[in-house]
Amino acid sequence: MAIVVTAKAGFTFRIMILSLFFMCLPFYSSAKINDRPIIGVLAQEVYSQKPNQTAYIAASYVKFLESAGARVVPVMINQPMEEYKKLFNSINGILYPGGGVSIISSVYERAAKIFYELAIEANSRGDYFPVWGTCLGFEQLMYLTSEKTILSQTNTSGVALPLNFTNEIKDSKMFKDFPAELIEDLATEALTENSHKWSLAVLTHNSNEELNMFYKVLSTNTDGKVEFVSTVEAYDYPIYGTQWHPEKNAFEWTSPYIPHSPSAIKTTFYLAQFFVSEARKNFHKFESEDEESKALIYNYNPVFTGPKSGFEQIYFFRFFTLDI
Repeated sequence: MAIVVTAKAGFTFRIMILSLFFMCLPFYSSAKINDRPIIGVLAQEVYSQKPNQTAYIAASYVKFLESAGARVVPVMINQPMEEYKKLFNSINGILYPGGGVSIISSVYERAAKIFYELAIEANSRGDYFPVWGTCLGFEQLMYLTSEKTILSQTNTSGVALPLNFTNEIKDSKMFKDFPAELIEDLATEALTENSHKWSLAVLTHNSNEELNMFYKVLSTNTDGKVEFVSTVEAYDYPIYGTQWHPEKNAFEWTSPYIPHSPSAIKTTFYLAQFFVSEARKNFHKFESEDEESKALIYNYNPVFTGPKSGFEQIYFFRFFTLDI
């Protein structure tokens, strides 16, 4: 007996076969990735304050994160613990920027410590929350982890340097997606801008149990006298730090020692992409769209300060002294 298959039946049969095929494939849900990451950037005190300019964030940090698809919320200083906890549960990561305030006795340090401890606790229970520190932020992380003032003075204020990569780079998360040619350029060309007077000496890191157990050193540098740690990532937490400034290459133009070559610009965007990809693994969110909208940095206007500042643009804020 002949079996006749109509066109409609044949189409249905093919759909059934395809359905069975896809049922055998692993299932990957887009819900595993947060496509609307929001990252906090910590503000800090203005050195020469004015009535409505008592705290600031350099706009280059905001652009750095936005360039990789994140939105930014300013993390105001001198806020109550309850406000910080609420904000922590609303954002998907935090960046501690460079600057010139104290890492042991400032409202910047207080806020950084709160978010650091909240991040450690959250990550320990499986709530993935990334933290990034740049320059002062890097030094702040070293202090928070070691609970000691262990930095050494170095002649590294205003200089671009190549990175001396360690063997740890082979298994690093931070650099794993970098093209081989960009890694080569970072190792041979002065692509990383340094603006710091204090550094973590390699000898200090290696002899400090807390730091040695917590961070793997991905790169070092030297000022000719002191070999210091320049890039780290934590072994067991999504916590990262650069003593140098990846955001400046693409977004700051006031200083002649900031590199702007194609490889320097690629470095900015590859690191931005990396950290934002880490924030995409977190699913904290604001309680409402209105609350989210009011928190975003879009509510503030950056001020052009290039000719008289180390930054092209700055967001200024006003904070009140609280009894905390």
